[in-house]
Amino acid sequence: MVGNVLITGGASGLGRATAAAVAKAGGRPLVVDLNEPDGGFDHVRADLADREQAERAVRELAERAGGLDGVVTAAGVDACGRLEDVAADTWERVIAVNLLGTAAVVRAALPFLRASEGASGGRVVTVASTLGVRALSDATAYCASKFGVVGFTRALAAELAGQVGVTLLIPGGMHTSFFDDRPEQYKPGPDARLNQPEDVAAAILFALGQPRGCEVRELVVAASTETSWP
Repeated sequence: MVGNVLITGGASGLGRATAAAVAKAGGRPLVVDLNEPDGGFDHVRADLADREQAERAVRELAERAGGLDGVVTAAGVDACGRLEDVAADTWERVIAVNLLGTAAVVRAALPFLRASEGASGGRVVTVASTLGVRALSDATAYCASKFGVVGFTRALAAELAGQVGVTLLIPGGMHTSFFDDRPEQYKPGPDARLNQPEDVAAAILFALGQPRGCEVRELVVAASTETSWP
């Protein structure tokens, strides 16, 4: 059993699939998102670009549930385009949500994760991207944020060794609404092979469910023909 799992971005995409997987496994999903999730999950609406909102949402949900056993940072935004063509505020929001929001949520959750009495202990799964290990033109904001998540998570794993489990997830493209608002030139082509978010969520559940002392340090989950890997 995975226990109480806080999921950012849990109202859509990978976050939503993860919340459903946690519930199906007998756990309690706790969702932080700008939007209200379906499924009747406990949630707090918050903008992860605002550190105080992020921290307050974590504390509120953790206290409501009586603690946390896991955190999954699935929230993410993008801003496609050449550096000089993307408005500075839009560019910086990608960093604020994807990287700084991840750090704020994990920081606020640590006291609860350290106190977890679940069979797996407290665990964190951060969601990076194949573009966190491979650079791509017209993706400076997203690459910067996801490369940052990779470095943050690897350092966090060293820092929390023996205290809280830390897993870095590097997913490829998925069939979600993530691409919907992009200009056509930045959307996957009609022949693109993408993973289903439910399959990636199953990998997250695997990492969360490991026994104490056993760590899944890093996972790459991508379609077999993923063009951004390796």
